[in-house]
Amino acid sequence: MGSIFDEKDFLACCGSTKFAKEMVAAGPFTTHQDAIRAARDIWFNKVDVNGWLEAFAAHPQIGQSPSQNHKSPTFAQWSKGEQSTALATATELTLQELLAWNARYREKFGFIFLICASGRSTPEILAELKIRYQNRPIIEFEIAAQEQMKITELRLSKLFSDKADTAPTIKSLSTTNIATKAEEDRVNIIGAHLTAATRAAGAKPAHIPNRTRPPITTHVLDTSRGCPANGIEVRLEMWKDNQARPQFGEADIDGWILLGSSATDKDGRSGQLMNMVEALVPGVYRISFNTGKYNPDGFFPYVSIVFEIRESQKWGRWYIEEL
Repeated sequence: MGSIFDEKDFLACCGSTKFAKEMVAAGPFTTHQDAIRAARDIWFNKVDVNGWLEAFAAHPQIGQSPSQNHKSPTFAQWSKGEQSTALATATELTLQELLAWNARYREKFGFIFLICASGRSTPEILAELKIRYQNRPIIEFEIAAQEQMKITELRLSKLFSDKADTAPTIKSLSTTNIATKAEEDRVNIIGAHLTAATRAAGAKPAHIPNRTRPPITTHVLDTSRGCPANGIEVRLEMWKDNQARPQFGEADIDGWILLGSSATDKDGRSGQLMNMVEALVPGVYRISFNTGKYNPDGFFPYVSIVFEIRESQKWGRWYIEEL
């Protein structure tokens, strides 16, 4: 039998409105493990950059109390509990240092420092903050998303522990409500595969669903503003010679075939850059961003990312994330 939860319940677990709505649509869930599996799929595959930033912003800074006007009182209550160890081990000096480093972190990355603080002391959290401050923005954005997922999983367990015994029962959960594809890491520079490489070259693995969008997509986040980058021109190209790969330092102006071009929308997503295909053609690809036009005063006149898709990877889906 399953337990019914509403958007407010899931909003307490993760501050993304999109996440909460998708969890209600995916439920009801028989166990908290079912809910966690669905939550991972939704968080990494369905919640966009705006949703991630909304979830990050819902948290108080480490060392500070949650806002009394928080949209979810349960969220605020759980946040306070998760920081109890940190607050109990803090001194006036470490709290001041934590406040200063939080400000430096936010200035660099555009969002608050996020860590699953449950059971962690203030010195331990402060040390982790200093280490992560050295990361590139794209790496740190990924780590923050992973930490958010840890917090969400912890809270889903609390949610079931607190309410499952008193929730109304309904019919058993259909397996179609559980995500069947592997969790995608949306913020890798080149992207991530839906599944591990298959040994049977050319054969589509049975557990990979038909595509609903092209296999190569991109999102762009303006970390200086903490928002998606709207209006950046994007080009996707493929190296035309299957025998000779492009080499570093060699002229390759005539070696690329344009597959498609577009511009990012208000969510930082580009339009369709290539045709809808089930299997990608193995080879070397290049995606380029006209960052100079977007920000004439910026450091990069343009940015190009070159990556290779091999035979065993052609069924995957690839996200290129530019920050």
